[in-house]
Amino acid sequence: MHQLIQLRWIAVIGQVATILFVHFGFRIQLPLAPMAIVLACLAAFNLVSTLRWRHREKVTNGALFLALLIDVMTLTAQLYLSGGAANPFVFLYLLQVALAAVLLRTWASCAMVLVTTACFVALTTFSGPVVIPADPTRGLADPYVQGLLLCFALNATLLVVFITRIGRILRARDQHLADLRQRAAEEEHIVRMGLLASGAAHELGTPLATLSVILGDWRRMKPFTEQPELLQELDEMQTQLQRCKSIVTGILLSAGEARGDAPVETTVGEFLDDLVAEWRSTRPVRGFDYANEFGADVAIVSDSGLKQMIGNVLDNALEASPDWVGLEAWRDEDRLVLRVSDAGPGFAPAMLSQFGKPYQSSKGRPGRGMGLFLSLNVARQLGGSIAARNREPSGAVVTVSLPLSSLTLNEAPADE
Repeated sequence: MHQLIQLRWIAVIGQVATILFVHFGFRIQLPLAPMAIVLACLAAFNLVSTLRWRHREKVTNGALFLALLIDVMTLTAQLYLSGGAANPFVFLYLLQVALAAVLLRTWASCAMVLVTTACFVALTTFSGPVVIPADPTRGLADPYVQGLLLCFALNATLLVVFITRIGRILRARDQHLADLRQRAAEEEHIVRMGLLASGAAHELGTPLATLSVILGDWRRMKPFTEQPELLQELDEMQTQLQRCKSIVTGILLSAGEARGDAPVETTVGEFLDDLVAEWRSTRPVRGFDYANEFGADVAIVSDSGLKQMIGNVLDNALEASPDWVGLEAWRDEDRLVLRVSDAGPGFAPAMLSQFGKPYQSSKGRPGRGMGLFLSLNVARQLGGSIAARNREPSGAVVTVSLPLSSLTLNEAPADE
């Protein structure tokens, strides 16, 4: 619709220039007053269309058909007043038919063909107030032939410009639909993974509990109580076992609870501090820099999905750079921004172009790359985004941006 409005303004300007040139240049006496009234009506209609469709996104087939009908009617009126079917600009009807074929449904395009044909027949039947002399044998010296040439050039130019723009719009729409289909496929993949993870978590519960009992029995046996080194290793095994149990519990909670069903109210600062403390205590972290520059604290809701998303990003950085990982947090207007840095080899260019896709990993092991894939989809669900780039001279930076509105608790209104 916006393209039609722009094209109509071009038509108004072109008609004014053509009428003045024909009237004063070719000395063909045209009824200027009636033709000016038609132009004024077309300009008024276009102004109303500009105001009506300025902020509207959905345009129906009927609205487009009506707009093209108005254009055909005004063109017919101008042709009637300036020579009828003998006017060389009668071939501008083909422009309207071409636009209808591009923009409208089949029935509307066929209707436009019938309307323009009927208008042409009407122009041949009812002669207007002006007779245009024509002598095609004179070639380009004849005004009629000059008009035909100008009409052809105008039709060709407007068709190329308009259809090129429409093609670009349609390609952008197709790309958007392809992105939506890709996201739907990724979300379906996540659902299948969630079902598998939930089933695996249920199956792992029993052997983990058995291992916990065995480790507890070993702590009371003499070979372990008499050797502090073995007892220390038992403690480490027990710590890692507890971590496995907490991961399994988190998977089951994520699979069985929607966000907001069992929220944990906290603040941004407390949430980040607790997450960092838990992550450092359960990972073999050698060097870790944490800077919380969020500023004034804000109440939010914490759930296992949010913690796991940030934990996945930190885990990927730790695997790439065991000696140092950095985490910075700050507020950018109404968004929470987290930047995770590492000193590893960085992302390959091919990986950066496919960042967040499943099974894209530099670790060279099957099944890798799922952490960032899951993190990216959790961020999307919260209305946020994750971006990656390489550091100089080495390392990588992953930036997580989340709207604070998606992290706050929406309280239900109290009953009156």
